[in-house]
Amino acid sequence: MDLIPVLVEIAKQSGCTEVDALKEKFVEAGQSGLSFVTEALDSGFIDEDRFLQGICEWLSLDWQQDVMSSLDPGLKNILPAQIALRYRVVPFRQDGALTTLLTYDPFDLLARQSAAQQISGQILWAIAPRRHILGALRQIYGVGAETFDEILEGRQDIEDYLSQKEEINIVDSEDPEASVVKFVNQIIREALQDRATDIHFEPLENDLRVRFRIDGVLHEIPVPDRIKLLQSSVISRLKIMSHLDIAERRLPQDGRINMEYQGKPVDVRVATIPSVTGESVSLRLLSQEKFDFYKLGLNPAAEEKLRNLLALPNGIILLTGPTGCGKSTSLYTFLSAINTHERRIVTVEDPVEYKLPGVIQIAVKPDIGLSFAAGLRHILRADPNIVMVGEVRDVETAEIAIRAALTGHLVFSTLHTNDAIGGITRLVDMGVEPFLVSSAVRAFLAQRLVRVLCPECKAPASYPAGYLKGIGFPQGMEDKVRKTVGCEHCKNTGYSGRTAIFEICTVSPRITDLIIQGKSASALMAVAIEEGMKTLRDAGWDKVIEGKTTVEEVLRVTSANVEQLDE
Repeated sequence: MDLIPVLVEIAKQSGCTEVDALKEKFVEAGQSGLSFVTEALDSGFIDEDRFLQGICEWLSLDWQQDVMSSLDPGLKNILPAQIALRYRVVPFRQDGALTTLLTYDPFDLLARQSAAQQISGQILWAIAPRRHILGALRQIYGVGAETFDEILEGRQDIEDYLSQKEEINIVDSEDPEASVVKFVNQIIREALQDRATDIHFEPLENDLRVRFRIDGVLHEIPVPDRIKLLQSSVISRLKIMSHLDIAERRLPQDGRINMEYQGKPVDVRVATIPSVTGESVSLRLLSQEKFDFYKLGLNPAAEEKLRNLLALPNGIILLTGPTGCGKSTSLYTFLSAINTHERRIVTVEDPVEYKLPGVIQIAVKPDIGLSFAAGLRHILRADPNIVMVGEVRDVETAEIAIRAALTGHLVFSTLHTNDAIGGITRLVDMGVEPFLVSSAVRAFLAQRLVRVLCPECKAPASYPAGYLKGIGFPQGMEDKVRKTVGCEHCKNTGYSGRTAIFEICTVSPRITDLIIQGKSASALMAVAIEEGMKTLRDAGWDKVIEGKTTVEEVLRVTSANVEQLDE
């Protein structure tokens, strides 16, 4: 039977507007032996759910819309991972001798034959959306399960072999090295597809846990059950990729991996940590993206204030906040905004995370004496207009940076403090004279990252009477508050992406006087707010009112700031 006319008619009834183009794809698929359903879903010409439901009706098969909530991971032994993942078949339900399997391509005869060879008894086929099928396979079998089975295939004695030696490098001439490479690459690829910023390989007593940090929050990802067997192999592969010493397991090591994903370069920072259960490896994924102000999520007033600061001829601009709050991204954005042919920009960083064209970037190397202070001292002899120091860690670096600012340079750097005002007290606590702080620093910026609500599923939120007022939320704006719901688009987290909130404290004449007088942080904060500074929490409320984030997210990232204010 010729399926093409039937599928074309189903596509028409599903609302397809490019019928001729779709028919042409079907003809090409038939000539090449490709799947008609896959070609239709990849074409973008149809509504996936309506098209598959049309096939369901024509074949009189069951339609399963809600797959993830009804999954039974215990059924994964019914069908080997290689077959399930190759043919995109999900073992869904078993009732006595009747087994229900899910697919999105009921015309795949090889899938049916392979499943029939593995399962005794009757098979009932049902259809589900492709995105649900792929998500269910990942949930049941784990990331890289197909490759994992390939690695273990033919090695029935692997458990005994590994138990003979406490630590062993499996990546040798006798093992399928290419499969290990594929397995590691598949995990990294999954992380990039999920917009992860970090991957953590964490050895436990009887398992190897893999976690992705997505939008600032760690998520444990499903992996094959026996992945512990390949722990040494996976760790060794990661160390080889990052040019580290695979024989050194007692000391921490740092390295880098340069790779490409979807035609774009990706820089991966690698750090190993020895632990009692094995080496833990962390990967920081750094995509080489263009740095633009609009990506920072600034409101017009804050952007104007920042651009005025960047236009200053000299002085220090300090960005403060904890690790992982986006300080480096903001600094690179600032430098990109003022990077012109008329300016010479030199940076000293630890490490150099992103490479900026036209900017001279120096990586700190403490083992040969190239510290922030030493690098900065030499930079000043190289005729720079603008200097960026990765972090002010000690009084020596701070004093050299101040000297650079006082001699006509614009200096950017970072500090680890809870808020903008904390940058002032931190420098003074380091031993920098208050009059130098007040005369050299032009502004202190505090930054946090808040998760952005998923635009597909966010919904109006309601809170008990008096709650929003009690936490300082602007009165009269309660109807603007939104909450998380969770959907397929955001993987049921309710969030998709992150944006920054800023607290910008410019060093005005009044604040200068207070710094010289040695006033407390609370006194400095009061004056800064009186002069128009918006606190981190107030900046967060603006994002809530705009419908971009939630009250809970703002409270999560600004709690330390508010506690300090309350004191």
